[in-house]
Amino acid sequence: LTPEQARKEAIDLLAKVANGEDPAEEKAASKAMPTMAELCDLYIQEGTTTQKPSTVATDRGRILRHVIPLLGRKRIDQITLADIERFRDAVASGKTAADIKTGVRGRAIVTGGEGTANRTLELLSGIFSFACRRHILSNNPCQGVKKFRRQTMERFLSGEELARLGEAMQEAESEGVNPVAIAALRLLLLTGMRRGEVLTLQWSFVDFELGCLRLPDTKTGSRTLHIGAAAIALLAGLPRIEGNPFCFPGLNEGRSLVGLPKVWRKIRDRAGLSEVRIHDTRHGFASVGVISGMGLPIVGALLGHKSPTITARYAHLSADPLKAAADAISGQIAASLDRKPAAEVVPIQQKRTRIRGG
Repeated sequence: LTPEQARKEAIDLLAKVANGEDPAEEKAASKAMPTMAELCDLYIQEGTTTQKPSTVATDRGRILRHVIPLLGRKRIDQITLADIERFRDAVASGKTAADIKTGVRGRAIVTGGEGTANRTLELLSGIFSFACRRHILSNNPCQGVKKFRRQTMERFLSGEELARLGEAMQEAESEGVNPVAIAALRLLLLTGMRRGEVLTLQWSFVDFELGCLRLPDTKTGSRTLHIGAAAIALLAGLPRIEGNPFCFPGLNEGRSLVGLPKVWRKIRDRAGLSEVRIHDTRHGFASVGVISGMGLPIVGALLGHKSPTITARYAHLSADPLKAAADAISGQIAASLDRKPAAEVVPIQQKRTRIRGG
């Protein structure tokens, strides 16, 4: 410091003391403030005790791949809203993307993108909220940071596309593709289950007598899933391997099937559906149910949706009464404009609704 800078700093310190502040205490508190990496360690140890192990594992991966590289060394009291926005944009642009070898055969493919940025931002906000609850911080710097607009990626499989998938699976199986993987894909299509639910399905979860699966751990908790006769027949025809509890066993002893996405890509490409994701099999199951006239609550229950708003995305597929009414009205007006006989005009049948208490 120059003499003038030292004098100015001394004057500032004297002013703080005159105002009742303790510069030494502030300095000590500042030194005790954890870095982002240290806060993340504390969060994983003490802030995730009520979460599912799979959720904790996912969060740990996002912390390791995105949060630590970009914010890990920074003291948490120095992280501002602008830092969080720069963090969001860096993840979205792929700055933290990587392809890392995790073992002899393992790989960790870390992607960027707006969806990854949104999910990591939610995690980061949760970590700062944890710090606020522990009185480590007084405010959450993530508050006010805007997320990227969510882009829905829903792909509904038509009957003709399902037929092409069926043919592709038959051809692949005849050529020696793993029949266990083919069976797992069939169950995905027949039940609308999530991929993880199928791959972790154990024989003890299957109730052949009542035609249901009692899943102890899903994305929305434990649930009983009723499945159709075709799905039950598929499971009944699967061979059982002694010592392996899984319905779809892998090559390693006592383990479940791995590598299903690779088989799916081969099947979908053969069927000419290269843009269809494996999760779209779930959308396909839902769309068939809604188009067939089943109510959204029924479809939502079969899919295990926690909230009706999630199932509402399929509402446009149903035979909407408003659309039927609009078709009937426009048809009558068109008939009048074309001077068609009145006999050709189909009247709308009105149904009176009785309101209780009215």
